[in-house]
Amino acid sequence: MTDKTVLISQQGAVRILTNSNLGARNAITPTLYAELSAALTDAESDPEVGAVVFTGAGDFFCSGGDLNLLAKRRELPASERREKLEGLHDLIRGIRDCGKPVIAAVEGGAAGAGLSMALACDMLVSARDAFYTVAYVKVGLTPDGGATAFLSEFVSRQVLTEMCLTGDRMPAERLHALGAVNRLTDKGAALAEAIALAAKVANGPQRASARIKTLCRQAHRSTLEEQLEAEAVYMVESQADAEAAEGIGAFLGKRTADFTALRQQKPQAT
Repeated sequence: MTDKTVLISQQGAVRILTNSNLGARNAITPTLYAELSAALTDAESDPEVGAVVFTGAGDFFCSGGDLNLLAKRRELPASERREKLEGLHDLIRGIRDCGKPVIAAVEGGAAGAGLSMALACDMLVSARDAFYTVAYVKVGLTPDGGATAFLSEFVSRQVLTEMCLTGDRMPAERLHALGAVNRLTDKGAALAEAIALAAKVANGPQRASARIKTLCRQAHRSTLEEQLEAEAVYMVESQADAEAAEGIGAFLGKRTADFTALRQQKPQAT
């Protein structure tokens, strides 16, 4: 298994996916695109998995794209360069669209597309001494992986422009203050904290959680009327779901709801 880029482990209902490319500070490669996408698909379909934690091996989350590979792409026609870039973008979509909560655990730093992957996750746990950088400009490139889209949810246009034009590092504490980081930890403790957070949501109602993820993801770009409509659609679906019967029944019966057995069930027809 040492030849794998993505290492897979499990703690309870939490699936842990680790990008292991230590020789390049966990730089992104086409192998990562394929392995991580497959691992996310498998986690989503596995009833034993309630949430996913994504992290980097060692003491650094991800240094972004492999510049040795990117340098060779200059020789390719534009259509092939675009095709290869879509490997990254499909991965970002896969992280965003996973039906189960995905939590990033960041140590050291997240640069370039590593920043994009961290922000594509539903929640982010970061070591206090970690940094984040949109580093592309320093090598004559422009951002990809949704970096500008994700950051624009938290920072002003002026701050976004400064980050992208300078490539300067932004401390985790500042991103936490801006709302992009959910929890700060001491150095070396991000993974344990992310697993604890994942465990907290892993035993929740899977289908309701997926609907909530969608609502939260689209809320910042939807009008009130659009969001009211989406909320209405999902509430009507949820009310007919066995998850609601279990949750409401548990509350009224003064017991703890057990949603685990319902993961293998399909939503009831409305």
